[in-house]
Amino acid sequence: MITGLQHVGTQTIETERLILRRFSYEDTENVFKNWAGDEKVQSMYSEPVYPDCEAVRGLLEKYINSYERDDYYRWAVALKGTDECIGQIAYFLVDSKNHFAEIEYCIGSEFQCRGYATEATRAVIEYGFEKINLHKVQICTKTINAKSKRVIEKCGFTYEGTLRDYFFMNGEYVGRHYFSMLRSEFEKRAHETDR
Repeated sequence: MITGLQHVGTQTIETERLILRRFSYEDTENVFKNWAGDEKVQSMYSEPVYPDCEAVRGLLEKYINSYERDDYYRWAVALKGTDECIGQIAYFLVDSKNHFAEIEYCIGSEFQCRGYATEATRAVIEYGFEKINLHKVQICTKTINAKSKRVIEKCGFTYEGTLRDYFFMNGEYVGRHYFSMLRSEFEKRAHETDR
C-alpha cells in the first residue's frame, strides 16, 4: 500500500566526517568565505554571488525562518570537530503529491574533491527514503560540471536525460543533466551493502 510523505523537517544528520544541521547566524562568515562570495562556486550552483556578510545574513534569515515548516529541508554541511560550515545541501523541491524531491548541494572550492559532497548526498538520500518516505529522489547538474556529475554517479543515481541549452552562461548555452533514484533501487543497494 502506498502511503503519503511523512514530513519531519530538517533534523541533524551525522556522517563519518560531517554534521548536517540547521543553519544559524553564527555561520554567516563561513558561508560568505567558503562559497556564497565565490563566483566560481555560485555560477555552477546557479546562485548569485553575495557581496558581503550582511547580504549573506539576509539569506540565512530566509533559511532559518523556513525551519518552522515541517516540509523544509536544508542543511549546513559542517566539519566534525571544528563545526565550520563548508557548504550546504537541501531538498529544494519537494513534491508531496507525487512523492518525490530534488537535491541541490554546493561545497566551497577549498573543500572540493575530498568526498564531502558524496558523503552528504548519500546521507540526505537515506534521510529522504527512510524518514520522509519518498518514492523518488532526483538531482541535476550542468553538463559542464564534471565534479558534480562524479558525485551523482558515485551515489548510484540513474541518468534520465538532458535538457539541451538550458542555461545561458558566459555567452554560451549549457545543458542540464537529470538523474534519479527510486525507492526500490535505494532498498536494493542498501540490501547489497548489508550482505
